Amino acid sequence: MQMLWLYIDDIAGKGLGIWLVLELLFYRSVGIIPMSLPLGILLASVMTLGSMGEFFELSSFKSGGISLFRIMRAILFFGLFSILFSLYCSNTLIPIANLKFGSRMFDIKQKKPALRLETGIFNDDLEGYAIHIGTKKSDGKSIEDVLIYDHTESNVGKYKTVKAQKGELVITEDGKYMVMILENGMQYIENGNNLSPGEGKYPFTRTQFSRWQKVFDLSEFELSRTNEGLFKGNRSMMSSGELAMAVDSISRDMDKKGKEMGNYMVGFLPYLKTDSLYLAKVPEAVTSDIAPESNPSYSKPDIQNMENSSPDPDPYKYQVDLGMPAKRLTALKFDTVKSLLSTFEPFEQTQLSSKAKSIIRTIGTQSGATAESVRQLNDSRVKHIYDLNAKYSIAVACFLFVLIGAPMGAIVRKGGFGYPILISTLFFMIFVVLTIVCRKVAESLIIPAIAAAWLPNIILFPVAMVLTWLAMNDSSLSFSLPGILKFKRNGISKK
Repeated sequence: MQMLWLYIDDIAGKGLGIWLVLELLFYRSVGIIPMSLPLGILLASVMTLGSMGEFFELSSFKSGGISLFRIMRAILFFGLFSILFSLYCSNTLIPIANLKFGSRMFDIKQKKPALRLETGIFNDDLEGYAIHIGTKKSDGKSIEDVLIYDHTESNVGKYKTVKAQKGELVITEDGKYMVMILENGMQYIENGNNLSPGEGKYPFTRTQFSRWQKVFDLSEFELSRTNEGLFKGNRSMMSSGELAMAVDSISRDMDKKGKEMGNYMVGFLPYLKTDSLYLAKVPEAVTSDIAPESNPSYSKPDIQNMENSSPDPDPYKYQVDLGMPAKRLTALKFDTVKSLLSTFEPFEQTQLSSKAKSIIRTIGTQSGATAESVRQLNDSRVKHIYDLNAKYSIAVACFLFVLIGAPMGAIVRKGGFGYPILISTLFFMIFVVLTIVCRKVAESLIIPAIAAAWLPNIILFPVAMVLTWLAMNDSSLSFSLPGILKFKRNGISKK
């Protein structure tokens, strides 16, 4: 019913058959199996053990030397089997059902509404036609005062109008065609494409007929079948193995984005052209620019001897005479960017500043786009990881609810549909609320997706252990209203 209300706008008025609606309901019902299994197991275990305790069957077993664990052994085995069945549904049945449901709903959304030729209004459901029917007879076939505008050839400037006093409307048995038979009418044709040059005139044809027949193709109103392979990329249609592969692919895409951004930024680092001159090595003691001509210790190297000699371990101690003063690196300390810019000429400072600002803007824009792309990939990765772990955590919850329901039934010792339904609903609501909250928290990147998927089980596991311990020790709980009021009065009197 929830599915019908959710998709009623897409389903209504499409002329869908009852079998197609039932097919959609079946596909949607398969998806709730993993969440319905824990509730069913919880309710069944509470009712079973509660009924046995209510009629003192548990006491008889225990007096015969049979422990509660042995009594629960069959239920525990069923809980283990439910884990396997839940995993089978999550990894096999649900992906197939979601794929079928998604493709069918897509086809239904793309389908045109069913053709309904109502009286007194123009209907343009048939592509290229506007049909007006004055009245319809009770037999459902006879029609009167029919007016049809045919614009199927409007691209070549040809317009047709058909007007008739009466006629018949027949749908073929296979429903693929609609045959309209009109009697005693006129057909008007305006051919604006044959406009006479210089005269502003075009041919106009008027034809009177006693019988006119037109066959309309209704294939556009049929439900088409889209290739289901186009929808397999959705994570709700993936098994656990496919989800793991998708997580790995998304992680590689994120790393690729980061490397691409790094390579993009590296391209802007050498923004100054490489100097064609060699840089002479300056002793550490030198603190100012000294021209080679004014330096008495400077001498030109013998290039010929250098070529014949073995490679020097310190090649930077040589200077090459290029006929101009060599550039020297001095031991100047630049505390700010302005002090560094002051070493350049004014026009060079302007060029460097403008170029630096342009590079910063370019890198900033590209970095923002890359960061947004990586953020979207990370959000998708988190959702895939959560869905992957949720398949297993919900399956384990089946066994966990056995440990909660069976001891709880033995403790309350009430069967039937009273206390068991109340207790089962309470614990299941806690589990559902925790699941929804943890999903939202994981998608908000507050806690890891793996922890969020398993957190409901982690929270309920101590509760299951406490209830099991109480049941093993023959503890009992009373939920009667007089008992609760008496407990409160005793607590207040002690204070």
